[in-house]
Amino acid sequence: MLSSMLKEHQAKQAKRKEEQEVRRKDAIESANELTNALVDHLNTGVAQAYLNQKRLDAEAKQLHTGATTFAKQTQQWMQLIENFSGALKELGDVENWARSIETDMQIITGTLENAYKTSRQAGSS
Repeated sequence: MLSSMLKEHQAKQAKRKEEQEVRRKDAIESANELTNALVDHLNTGVAQAYLNQKRLDAEAKQLHTGATTFAKQTQQWMQLIENFSGALKELGDVENWARSIETDMQIITGTLENAYKTSRQAGSS
């Protein structure tokens, strides 16, 4: 009887060990599946972040190029405006010069007329 109880106990222990081994394998397999699922999920997020960063870098480069072009165009416009302003200033200077010459010519004409009148009056007297 004792030996049958011992055999029965050993059989139960062997069965429990088998069940524990099956549960351990299931737990390891479940842990591996969970780990793979988490890694896949993280990889998807990392891949998306990488693509977003790549897109942002391209847009930043394009923006920098646009800003550089805009700065060059602005500089050209500023140069044109400065040249135009200088030309207007020169026109104003020419106008003033022409007025000065006109005034001088009027003075000379008046002086010559007075001299002619005076010399005629001196010649008739």
